[in-house]
Amino acid sequence: MSGISGVRTWVTERPPAAGAAVMATAVVSIGLRLAGVEVVSRVFLVLACLAWLTLAATFAVRLAGQRGRWAQEARDPAALTAVAATAVLGTRTSLLGVQPLAGALLALAALLWPVLLSAVLRHWGQRMPGTVFLCCVATQALAVLAATLAGAETTAWLAHTALVLFWAGLLLYALALPRFDVRQVLRGPGDHWIAGGALSISALAGARLLSADNARLYLWNHDDSEVLREVTVILLVLDLACYAVLVLAELARPRPRYGLLRWATVFSMGMTGAATLAVSAALRVTWLSVPGKVLVWVGVAVWVAAGVGAVLAARAGLTGARRAGAPDVTSTARR
Repeated sequence: MSGISGVRTWVTERPPAAGAAVMATAVVSIGLRLAGVEVVSRVFLVLACLAWLTLAATFAVRLAGQRGRWAQEARDPAALTAVAATAVLGTRTSLLGVQPLAGALLALAALLWPVLLSAVLRHWGQRMPGTVFLCCVATQALAVLAATLAGAETTAWLAHTALVLFWAGLLLYALALPRFDVRQVLRGPGDHWIAGGALSISALAGARLLSADNARLYLWNHDDSEVLREVTVILLVLDLACYAVLVLAELARPRPRYGLLRWATVFSMGMTGAATLAVSAALRVTWLSVPGKVLVWVGVAVWVAAGVGAVLAARAGLTGARRAGAPDVTSTARR
């Protein structure tokens, strides 16, 4: 029973940043799907679903029984991982062809988004860590899911909503950038990668908007399409440049120790691969598919490393909890 109690405690005590693990796993699944590795992609999808259910249970328990703690954590930008994780998982579900479930996840993420976003924006400060960019990530995750569903269901209003969210996400990125502490590039524990991840999911949103257009919908005229194309290309170029800078920073200041925020690194690296493949398909730039696939597999490798670190950390935490609750056998024997 103590083992079950330890697992329950470990689950319910997860901080808001734990949602980054769901985001990372779902993004890797999307990247593998775009790379044509469907079987492995579905394995990651199952893992993402299990992780999301854990996240949802933690969120619900705190909302129902720990209102004060929930309200306090809602001010943390990391709380927006709940929105992003739900929307990214919805996108992978839509790509699987299960549109009703994808629509339900979109509705849930859309309900959470204004509540959490307003709470976070009211408590923004200066010199913030990389989680400040989650305002952009959460918004663009909604845009990606809405655009993907619009293309699958031939629903114009969803595509137009996604376009509004796309521009809103870019505005939020511009507002967050001056508040980001650039020293985190060399010191950050992993969430500093979201500075690039926000650009990559924005590029993915642009690609999904372009792909959603077809003869039945006719969403954008020539000028609109050209603007979307140019902005999407610029976002991808900026993302790849940011990716290179962050890799060089990791090499200059290695931070090999595992921490929960490393899942933000996995998310951002995996999202760059997925965005590159999506832009390659949407803009018919075939030569981009090769680097896109390479980046996807790099994301898979980093996911495995983070997963091993998470398992070892969880085992150490459970062992520590059992030891803390065990009686002192030596002192009992002496008495």
